[in-house]
Amino acid sequence: MLGEYRIEGRRAAEIAASVERAVGAGELEPGQLLPPMRELAGELGVNPNTVASAYRILRERGVIETDGRRGSRVRSKPATTGREYARMDVPEGVRNVASGNPDPALLPSLAKAFTEAAEQADREPVLYGDALVEPELARVARAELDADGVPDGPLTVASGSLDAVERVLAAHLKPGDTVAVEDPGWGSLLDLIPALGLRTAPVRVDDEGPLPDDVRRALESGARALVVTDRAQNPTGAAVTAARARALRAVLRDHPEILLIEDDHGHGIVDLPLHPLAGPTRHWAFVRSVAKAYGPDLRLAVLTGDPVTVDRVTGRHRLGPGWLSRITQRAVVGLWTDDAHDTRAVAAAYRTRRDRLIDALARRGVEAHGRSGLNVWIPVPDETAAVSRLLHAGWAVAPGARFRMNAPAGIRVTVSTLGLEEIDSLADAVADTFRRPWASSV
Repeated sequence: MLGEYRIEGRRAAEIAASVERAVGAGELEPGQLLPPMRELAGELGVNPNTVASAYRILRERGVIETDGRRGSRVRSKPATTGREYARMDVPEGVRNVASGNPDPALLPSLAKAFTEAAEQADREPVLYGDALVEPELARVARAELDADGVPDGPLTVASGSLDAVERVLAAHLKPGDTVAVEDPGWGSLLDLIPALGLRTAPVRVDDEGPLPDDVRRALESGARALVVTDRAQNPTGAAVTAARARALRAVLRDHPEILLIEDDHGHGIVDLPLHPLAGPTRHWAFVRSVAKAYGPDLRLAVLTGDPVTVDRVTGRHRLGPGWLSRITQRAVVGLWTDDAHDTRAVAAAYRTRRDRLIDALARRGVEAHGRSGLNVWIPVPDETAAVSRLLHAGWAVAPGARFRMNAPAGIRVTVSTLGLEEIDSLADAVADTFRRPWASSV
């Protein structure tokens, strides 16, 4: 079961540390089954309750997952530092449409914005005890949030969307609580939630966003939080419509005690209007990051919400990193207010690539989804076969297992760098995978 690796330890903390070291070193790989608790207890000469405690520690740390009688196994993306082996290796000569990255050619130059921000820092150095949020960033961000109909609330910053979501969840929930999440949904979020000791309740998604009946069932079953991607949903490209927003707000009005988190990472790359859900619940947070439109390395997201939520997040931030670089914040202000960077043209470019690929697949009888964002989601009968066949044909796509819990199989294609002249070739390769028997493999 474990190959040559032997789990060691007499106490729960020692046993858990032994497993975590092995996962970090790659000696225990993602998906590897761990011994049943009684069997391992016998091998180590300890009480089965000790092993049960060790496995609980590992679950709470996001290293393993337990599936009833199927036992415990290493998570597909465990919360350890040694995860480079989990990356997809793209062979030389294979076109990579799996990354999820924006097109570097559509990102603005950072040089001018950072030069001006650094010059301001020379004139007005930021010192300990200064404001957490750059005042001009707060002003510009609040004006855009107001224009998009996001309710008024205090504002803070975080190091990207996932950091903001983590801080909000930690501000309200305790280990064992359940979070309703989109299925399929953002793989990093699906990894983060169990790493925080929380449970997930999957909510199905169509092109217009989360299904209201699924959200209602999850909340009625005890979920204490709901995370929704308003636009550019990863991996399906869903975008919440006005009608779907009304239906979801009606569900939320019946559960005012739950925590609502909205992720608008698609701001600046999407040409569909925002339909925020905030309002019906007592505690809420709205997160808007700059990674997709202005560059992942900026590591900045603006967070607004109810006063209690923002105050808790801000207070905890001050106790840890203290603040997010005001130089970076000032640079983002420069990028947001620079008329030379036309976000409408960027959004149109991504839309053209998505629409062309979806249309090309439709002409070949293949269903695909992607109303917004960087990705197209293609349902397939067998992910492993589809990924393998496309790799053999010269295309690296992302397997859907990375993004789903109970949702049907699929593959994700990132269109951000896809040339229009490549679309027919990719569509032919995808369609060809459907023409061959799925029981066979390449």
